[in-house]
Amino acid sequence: MKDRQLAWRNLWRNRKRTLITAASVFFAIFFALVMRSFQLGTYDKMYNDVIRSYSGYLQLQHPSYLDEPNLDNVFTVDPELVSRLEQDPNVEAVVPRIESFALAAAGNRTQGVMVIGVEPERESKALNIRNRIVRYKLTTGAIEALKGEDLPGRLEKNIELFTGEAFTEPKDLISVLGISKKDSAVLLPLLRNHTSFPGSYLSAGESGSVIIGNGLSDYLEAVPGDTIVLIGQGYHGTSAAGLYVVKGVVSMPNPEIDNRFVCLTLDDARWLYGAPDMATSAIIGIKDGGDKELAATQQRLGAIAGEDLAVRNWKEMNALLLNQMEADNRSGAIMIGILYLVIAFGVFGTVLMMMAERRREFGMLVSIGMRKGRLAAIVGLEMLLMGIIGMIAGVIASLPIVFLGHARPLRFTGEMARMYEDYGFDPVMPMLLPDTFYLWQMAVVLLILAVAIAFSIRKIFKMNVINALRA
Repeated sequence: MKDRQLAWRNLWRNRKRTLITAASVFFAIFFALVMRSFQLGTYDKMYNDVIRSYSGYLQLQHPSYLDEPNLDNVFTVDPELVSRLEQDPNVEAVVPRIESFALAAAGNRTQGVMVIGVEPERESKALNIRNRIVRYKLTTGAIEALKGEDLPGRLEKNIELFTGEAFTEPKDLISVLGISKKDSAVLLPLLRNHTSFPGSYLSAGESGSVIIGNGLSDYLEAVPGDTIVLIGQGYHGTSAAGLYVVKGVVSMPNPEIDNRFVCLTLDDARWLYGAPDMATSAIIGIKDGGDKELAATQQRLGAIAGEDLAVRNWKEMNALLLNQMEADNRSGAIMIGILYLVIAFGVFGTVLMMMAERRREFGMLVSIGMRKGRLAAIVGLEMLLMGIIGMIAGVIASLPIVFLGHARPLRFTGEMARMYEDYGFDPVMPMLLPDTFYLWQMAVVLLILAVAIAFSIRKIFKMNVINALRA
């Protein structure tokens, strides 16, 4: 009989011992994968929120703008330079913008805001703000109207939990409110009817209109059609003031941005701040945002831009966020390390129990002619099989949770949501789909098993046959 057949049969001679060892590995891999998926998914969302709603992957700036982001460090937009940059194979578009701060007022409410001037017809190639226009909103009035309809009990509770939430697509409305596919055909028309929200995006050549963040809209109590006043300081200390009509409301994924976001056309921004033909930055929309290709693209564009301008990547522009995520990542790795340490002790405890229970058996096998090397190989195979069974079971059990957590992210409400927003994060915790982190977790488990196997093999080779037979 072959060694692997003997090892497989030996597993089921003592089912409890096998299941205990396999369960130790199962829980280690399962909890590690779920925890890591939550952690990495949250990081991925935060990075994407910042990149896609604000900074972009690359920006063209005045060399001093990163350290002193004000209107004194602007540059004149050269159409010829923009054309040369757009000829790079990884560049989709170069979109100049003006970014500054102002005081926004509506009625008797005021708020410090971040003002961004963009070219509406080209902006979709960089940040795609157009697709964030709010189409549906669970206002107090909408919720009261929905309560008058024949809604399932669970849906009534959910709409109250998400009071004030804004949505850009019907699918987002269905997902957040937990509406099943079966009920969506009946409930979606009702939701659309009562939660529809007016508003549209800016048009090229349009003047005197702005779009604002959903959080800012709630604070200023300003909706499409209302007027807001912007007051600030322009280029070289000039005064900046203007009256603008709210044309639309956008839902920005980062609460810090959403609560202060005001967007107008680039021409309006240049007029407001007295900076004709200028820009504080130009967002460079790229096709491939991978680290290697991003670095290569930055180097190529930097050579074209020359010394008078700087090409910054998103990591340089968001160094504080990266440091925060790195610190959190290390704390998460420590927690997973503690989990693996506990599991390792469990595995070694099972190994010690097995070696003690089977000591006489091992002595008998060696005494009738089995070589210690073959015995060690069989025992090693047994442990490897137990580990593989637990590992495969853990991976399979984690996959439905990970895919569900990615499709329907965990959303916080109440105090927990406010805590997230205070830190400037969207109160949503998605899960990252299976990636290389799956392989790393399995590699750690295999390492634990390898140490346990090495320990058992050493015990077998050091075994005294006479003493083992007397056990």
